[in-house]
Amino acid sequence: MKIDPEIFRVLADTDIRLKDCPTLIKPYYRTKKEYRQMLEEDTEELSELQSVLNASGQYALLIIFQAMDAAGKDGAIKHVMSGINPQGCRVYNFKQPTAKELKHDFLWRAVCQLPERGEIGIFNRSYYEDVLVVKVHPEILDRQNLPDMKAGTDLWEDRYRSIRDLEAHLHRNGTRIIKFFLHVSKEEQRKRLLERIDIPDKNWKLSLADFEERKYWDEYMDAFEKCLLATTTDNCPWYFVPADDKNNARLIISSIILKTLKDLKLSYPHATKKHYHQLEMLRKKLEE
Repeated sequence: MKIDPEIFRVLADTDIRLKDCPTLIKPYYRTKKEYRQMLEEDTEELSELQSVLNASGQYALLIIFQAMDAAGKDGAIKHVMSGINPQGCRVYNFKQPTAKELKHDFLWRAVCQLPERGEIGIFNRSYYEDVLVVKVHPEILDRQNLPDMKAGTDLWEDRYRSIRDLEAHLHRNGTRIIKFFLHVSKEEQRKRLLERIDIPDKNWKLSLADFEERKYWDEYMDAFEKCLLATTTDNCPWYFVPADDKNNARLIISSIILKTLKDLKLSYPHATKKHYHQLEMLRKKLEE
C-alpha cells in the first residue's frame, strides 16, 4: 500500500490539536512478513539514494526526531536507517548540556554536529529540547545564565524565531531538514515502560527520571503543540507520526525520507572531457 507523506505533514499557518490527533491508525501492512518486505525495499532504495547524495556533494540531509520517552525514536533510527553506509551518516544523541555548552547559545551545540554536504545527519532529540523540556521545567533556565530580558519580550517566541532563522539559513545553503514528532499515547507509553522493567535486557533503558516525567504529560503535550505550530515551515516541515504501532511508524518515516531525497532529483556527477581523457589513458596503461 502506497503511503502519502503529505497526510502527515504539519502545514504552516494551520492549527493542530494533539488531543485530537490519532496515536494509532490503520496499518499500511497486512502481516509482519509484508511489513518486513516493505521496510527492506525502502532501506534498499534509501541506500541507493544515499550513494547518489554522497557522490553529488550538493546537499546534506538532517533528520530530527522528537518525542516523549519510549515513543520509538531509537528503534526508528535503527530499523529505517539499517541500510545506510555509516561512512556517510552521523547520529547524534543530545543529552543534558555540558558546562561548556551552557556557555554558548542554545543552538551552538547542535550547529557543531550538522552534517556536511553529501551526508545524512540524524539528531535523536535536538535544539528543540530548549523549547520543550526547558519550557516544562523552566528552572533549567537558571543554569543557562541568560542576560536579563527586556520587559514585554517572550523567551519562547524568541527561541522559535531563532530556530526558524537557523533552519531557513541551512535550507538556503543546501541542508534539507525533516522533523519527526512521534506521537505516542500515554497508555502505550505505560505499556512500553512496563516492558522495560519486565524484560531484563531492556532494564538499562528505564530510569526513575523517565517515570517522573509522566507527571508532566499535559504540559509536554502543550509544549509540543505550540512548538509544532511555531516552527513548521514550507521548507523545513514537521511530520506528525502516529507511534503506537512501531512498525507502521517506521514505514511512514521511511516513505517521508525517500520522498525528500527523490525530490532533490540528484544524479551521479558526469566526467568532464578532461577527466574522461584521463580515464582512457588509465585504461590503456592497465590493459598493457
